[in-house]
Amino acid sequence: MTPDKWNAVDDYIGHWLLPADPILESVLQANHAAGLDPINVAPNQGKFLFLLAKIRGAKRILEIGTLGGYSALWLARALPPGGRLITLEINPKNAETARANLTRAGLDKVVEIRLGPASESLTKLVSEKDSFFDLIFIDADKPGYPEYFSRALQLSHVGTVIILDNMVRKGDVVYAADGDPRVVGARAVYELLSKEPRVSATAIQTVGAKGHDGFVMALVIA
Repeated sequence: MTPDKWNAVDDYIGHWLLPADPILESVLQANHAAGLDPINVAPNQGKFLFLLAKIRGAKRILEIGTLGGYSALWLARALPPGGRLITLEINPKNAETARANLTRAGLDKVVEIRLGPASESLTKLVSEKDSFFDLIFIDADKPGYPEYFSRALQLSHVGTVIILDNMVRKGDVVYAADGDPRVVGARAVYELLSKEPRVSATAIQTVGAKGHDGFVMALVIA
């Protein structure tokens, strides 16, 4: 299969399973207009996150890496009444764009954007009383993934689902000698997972509009 066919299949899936959504489309348009990198999850991946949060019955969700708020919107829509999403973003422009997008979607009272380095925001969250989450989505700078995953465990309880995006890197994750810090970060997480008795995890390769990549899903079991 070629990238053109991957894109065509994603378009086909979207045609049948993802009805036109002016709010979601406006978020992508606003992100483009603001000059944000086009690295948000694909629509079918956003729907996957939505369904996963629904299946989990997540009432508290943590997202590491906001960008323009596209995935945050998908996740926030899955929350029950009284639910809460905290999303962490280091870039002020990204955070400003995301805040405007979420306000237009009527979700600004549901989603809290915390601005600053994720490591600092996570340290503060760990120190807060009863700061635990049912679902954690990590989609930020890849060299920081080992730390973010370790912190995510501290913010979890039995039954928490942790998703780490971009964990295949076009297949480059198999190359131990690859000096790309994004690959190094992903490989370090796999090593952590292999030795961590508190989680049961797997990884899935994906192809589509976002190219060849994949994600890790971990369930906290102890």
